[in-house]
Amino acid sequence: MPGPSPLDDPKKAAYAWARYRRLMRFMFAFTVATVIVALTVIYNQVEDVSPHFFIATALGIGFSMLLMSALMGLVFLSSGTGHDESVENSLDDLDPQAPPPVDRRKVRWKD
Repeated sequence: MPGPSPLDDPKKAAYAWARYRRLMRFMFAFTVATVIVALTVIYNQVEDVSPHFFIATALGIGFSMLLMSALMGLVFLSSGTGHDESVENSLDDLDPQAPPPVDRRKVRWKD
């Protein structure tokens, strides 16, 4: 049975989600700055470009960066709060002929 998640505590959850929102605000500002720099470089180096190219570039860079930062932020939130440790991986118990799990911290280099 999985253990209780630290995110079940309202104070810890509020702190973790506030930290996630702060990270997302920073990444939004960084994304906007990156999009502005990219559009400025394109505008200065290319002569005749359709406005649709600028729109597509801004949306592509912006969406990609925000999606990646949101997913990585959730990984940081899950790992940083100890939520990952509360998950139990019981798939090993399904195979009765599976070898016992090896503790990698005690295995030597040659093993």
